[in-house]
Amino acid sequence: MSEAYFPVGPGLGPEENFLSLDDILMSQEKLPGRAESSLPRLAFALGQGAAGGSGDSIPEGSKLEIPMWLAKGLHDSKRRIISVELPKIYKEAWRTVFSADANVVDLHKMGPYYYSFGSQLLNFDNPENPEIAQTILQTFISRFRRIMDSSQNAYNEDTSMLVARLDELERALFRAGQKGLNDFQCWEKGQASQITVSSLVQNYGKRKFTDMDG
Repeated sequence: MSEAYFPVGPGLGPEENFLSLDDILMSQEKLPGRAESSLPRLAFALGQGAAGGSGDSIPEGSKLEIPMWLAKGLHDSKRRIISVELPKIYKEAWRTVFSADANVVDLHKMGPYYYSFGSQLLNFDNPENPEIAQTILQTFISRFRRIMDSSQNAYNEDTSMLVARLDELERALFRAGQKGLNDFQCWEKGQASQITVSSLVQNYGKRKFTDMDG
């Protein structure tokens, strides 16, 4: 009998988990940028030329739309291969909106991976990195309570409207809140066969014994 599949969670902060489908999809999101030197054999890969042709190099100074995974691979502060620009949702104008009331923003429309993509931006040498990191943190704090309150007050209801404006991390939190509510309701009605140990507690115990063995 095959084992059940357990989804792999995304990485934390600037780190990625390459076994996570969420991180793979997030790394495909594109960044605006500029070629600071000629980029041979990349025009076709970035949709700017024909395969194998003489024009398969991207000339210096060209504007680019680069997937996050490739931008990280090409970024080198010493050689200046490419430079990247901030997507508009992370710029000062939008940071002001978030600081005023983060709950009014449709994060899914602006970017379904707002938190993880923004954390990846911190890998690039940008003088606005401290402000970006602070805005991401405060946005999460501001929206967290409303998300969990909504998840706990929507038992056996259509939740499509509640999650429509949430980014993927927030949707995962909402689902976790819903599962906790449903499990509690089942237990309260006597429909739960047994109380099981939380997976978080199990994983913590495994790590603890591993550390002791080491």
